[in-house]
Amino acid sequence: MRYIPQVLSHRSDRDDWSARHSVLATARRTAALVNVLAEDLPDPAAVAEVLRDHGETGPLDLTADEVAAMRAAAAMLRPVFAAEHADEAAAALNHLLREHTGPLRLTSHAGTTPWHPHLDHDDDAPWDAWLLASSCMALTVLVWDRQQPPGRICASSACDAVFIARGSGPERRYCSRRCATRERVAAHRRARTAGGPGEGRRSPEVGAVPAENQR
Repeated sequence: MRYIPQVLSHRSDRDDWSARHSVLATARRTAALVNVLAEDLPDPAAVAEVLRDHGETGPLDLTADEVAAMRAAAAMLRPVFAAEHADEAAAALNHLLREHTGPLRLTSHAGTTPWHPHLDHDDDAPWDAWLLASSCMALTVLVWDRQQPPGRICASSACDAVFIARGSGPERRYCSRRCATRERVAAHRRARTAGGPGEGRRSPEVGAVPAENQR
C-alpha cells in the first residue's frame, strides 16, 4: 500500500502483510476502485472507504482534484477488464506500462514494510500515479500467470462493474450473485412471454446460474 506506518518486525506480521498485499488482493482492490471511481462525481469519502476496506491505513484526506485524477486513471484501466483475450489485455497493459508508469523498482518504504516491487516513480507519487502503477503490476502478473484476461465487465445489461476473474471452472460472467439472479429472472420472464399464456414449464435454458457465475 501507499502508506504503512507500522514497522513489521515479526514473521507473522510479514506473512499477514504479504497476504493483504498479494497480487490477487491488489487486483481486487483495483476492480473496487475502478467501480467506485466510475461515478460522474465520485465522493472522496466513498473512495477512501474502498481504500480502507482493502487495507490502507495511512492518511486518506482525499481532495476532489485527487479523486478526479484517480478517476482518469481508473478509466485508463477499464480496457484491460474489457479485453476478450490475453493478447488484448497484454496490449492494453503494455500501453499503460510504456506511457504511464515508471521503471520497476523495489521499495521497503524506508524500512516500514517488507521489500516489494513498485512501478510508480517514487514512494510519494500522487494517488493517480500510484493507482495506475500498482494496478498495472497486479494485472500484468495475472495475465502472465493465467495467460487469460485478468478480469471482465459484468455481463448484466443493467451493470457495467468490473471484476477479477479467476479459477479453472466455467467462465464467470457476472460481478455478483445479485446480477446473476437478475439476469436469470429476466431470461425466465422472456421465455414465459415467448411461450404464450399456457406456458407453465420453465424452459431448460433458463435454469439456475452456476455458482461460479453468481459471485
